[in-house]
Amino acid sequence: MWVVICCGCYHGTSEQREMDAFKGRSQTTKGIWMAKCAGIEPCTLVMDLEGTDGRERGEDDTAFEKQSALFALAVSDIVLINMWCHDIGREQAANKPLLKTVFQVMMRLFSPRKTTLMFVIRDKTRTPLENLEPVLREDIQKIWDSVPKPQAHKETPLSEFFNLEVVALSSYEEKEEQFKEQVANLRQRFFHSIAPGGLAGDRRGVVPASGFSFSAQQIWKVIKENKDLDLPAHKVMVATVRCEEIANEKYAGFTANESWCLLEEAVQSGPVAGFGKKLNSILYTSLTEYDAEATYFDEGVRSAKRKQLEEKLLQLVQPAHHAMLGHLRSGTLEKFKEAFDKALNGGDGFSVAARNCTEAYMALFDEGYADAVVELANWDSSKVRDKLRRDIDAHVASVRAAKLSELTSSYEAKLNEALSGPVEALLDGANNDTWPSIKKLLRRETESAVSGLSDALSGFDMDEKTKEKMLTSLEDHARGVVEAKAREEAGRALIRMKDRFSTLFSHDSDSMPRVWTGKEDIRAITKTARSASLKLLSVMAAIRLDDNADNIENTLTSALVDTKNNAAVTDRSITTFDPLASSTWEQVPPAKTLITPVQCKSLWRQFRVETEYTVTQAISAQEANKRTNNWLPPPWAIVALIVLGFNEFMTLLRNPLYVGVIFVGFLIIKALWVQLDISGEFRNGALPGLLSLSTKFLPTVMNLLRKLAEEGQMPATNSSQTNQAVASKSFQNGSSTSNMSSSASSGITASENSPKKGE
Repeated sequence: MWVVICCGCYHGTSEQREMDAFKGRSQTTKGIWMAKCAGIEPCTLVMDLEGTDGRERGEDDTAFEKQSALFALAVSDIVLINMWCHDIGREQAANKPLLKTVFQVMMRLFSPRKTTLMFVIRDKTRTPLENLEPVLREDIQKIWDSVPKPQAHKETPLSEFFNLEVVALSSYEEKEEQFKEQVANLRQRFFHSIAPGGLAGDRRGVVPASGFSFSAQQIWKVIKENKDLDLPAHKVMVATVRCEEIANEKYAGFTANESWCLLEEAVQSGPVAGFGKKLNSILYTSLTEYDAEATYFDEGVRSAKRKQLEEKLLQLVQPAHHAMLGHLRSGTLEKFKEAFDKALNGGDGFSVAARNCTEAYMALFDEGYADAVVELANWDSSKVRDKLRRDIDAHVASVRAAKLSELTSSYEAKLNEALSGPVEALLDGANNDTWPSIKKLLRRETESAVSGLSDALSGFDMDEKTKEKMLTSLEDHARGVVEAKAREEAGRALIRMKDRFSTLFSHDSDSMPRVWTGKEDIRAITKTARSASLKLLSVMAAIRLDDNADNIENTLTSALVDTKNNAAVTDRSITTFDPLASSTWEQVPPAKTLITPVQCKSLWRQFRVETEYTVTQAISAQEANKRTNNWLPPPWAIVALIVLGFNEFMTLLRNPLYVGVIFVGFLIIKALWVQLDISGEFRNGALPGLLSLSTKFLPTVMNLLRKLAEEGQMPATNSSQTNQAVASKSFQNGSSTSNMSSSASSGITASENSPKKGE
């Protein structure tokens, strides 16, 4: 059996220096020393450790004392801890921080093995040990309770790891004999220390003596590799705690600073003039206050905590700075847009305006950023600046595209206006010069539009390839307008043909409406009108903007108008080729075809059917006019009347009274003729004339009889005068009526003779 005891030696060996009172206090043990106790059973090894508060290592090298203390607790059965009596109750002098660290790491690295901790109170005062021991035990228990424990030892009591023993030694200098006696008694307690009831009687996890060397090496290796024991010196710890407190106070003061709060609130709603200057002033004030309060603490700790404070403050103000840059970017972009639009409206070229405005407002952004820069931060503004540049370039590109589109649309609209109406008019008056005139119009308007667009594009600083592409597109648009209008008019070809036929057929050369009097040659007029309509069809059959010749007109004329050819075609066999039985024209590409031959044939057939009625109506009107103007009976009837009525005529000559009665009857009939306007009533036809006369005849007769009755009731003198006046008036009326009858008869005769001459 063997025992390991860890303690501090007070008398030097041959290799240790004994502390000399006359030479001052100094370290007597350096490192860890080990020896076998002489005269103590069972075999007992003693480790002597250097003090934990020696001045030789200084306050900055405390790692070894933590490592050696943990090593002693890990390998020893009994650990003697020297304490000055007057240090009991103190925090640092009683090695509480050391014990706290060692306890914490020991529980994490090693399993419980029940070590006896013997606290040796040095230079005991008059205070009884019974009063000192409870205080010391209470302090050790508090240390144990405050140590963070692994989950497995959350509820493990101190007694599972350690047995606590407390002994006291008098002052060696004042009570040397008593001191030696007490040391001798303490030595006796180590005899049979592992026996039941001994100092290490309940130890666990005993390592055999043969494996002690290897076990100690492994334990030291584990302890050396553990970083939790590399704790700072006392002044570093104090500086760390205090500097952190100061930094937290300054951070809290900064967040509550009224100037900062107002600045942060203001920057959320818009840009703030002098933002960087104001923010730098607040930051420097907080850091200056920190430097002033932490100036007497460890420089390394102070600098590290100041750096942390800077980082926290910069992290706090960074959103406000980003908001400021956002306002600066958006504000600069809006100003750029306004200035750019103003420059364009002022007549500046697009490229010049874009370049000048971009340079000016990027410089304005740089000035604004210089005013908003935070000197403590090394923030890169290139991302915000690059985003602004991208936004400006995107706006310029969008405006450029809009302007180019507007220019193109403007010139296209001008071409539409300049070509649509004239082309429609030219196609409406289709003749041999229609397509040459359209080509001339297209060339003139296209050259004008291309020249204007080319001049307008010179301010956009574009490459020749793109410019040429836009000009070619405009030329194609002009050609497309003509072709579209031609196709549109081709769709109304039948209407145009009927309108032209109606115009030529129903109006004379002076554009006056024709009156079908019987002298007109309806056949010749019809042929002329249809030939003009066919001419219009041939013009609208294909697009002729190129100089290629075609025979569309000849084909249509030979197939549709030429009567002899038509008769010949009719007489041919069914297998004979029909020039219009095709979907394409010779020498005309399908893309240029507006009306195919088959469609032309169909349109001509429909045209003839729909205009046939007009021709028929004209012939009917001519025949009706002939009948209306022919009032005399046929010559044979006149001869028959003379021959057969010769006796009656001679009877009238022999009896003048009959002549008078006939003359009076003639006057009455003539009066009725004039009053009833018989010729006018029969202009609209026989049946309407008879119906109208039947309603007017009786009132007219009654009116005449009433006038005659009124004349008969007048006095005799008046009667004679009235009769004379009436006779005179009747004679005049008769004369005029005779003249009118003569004129009407002459007109009828003339109209009747005219067709005979024409015939």
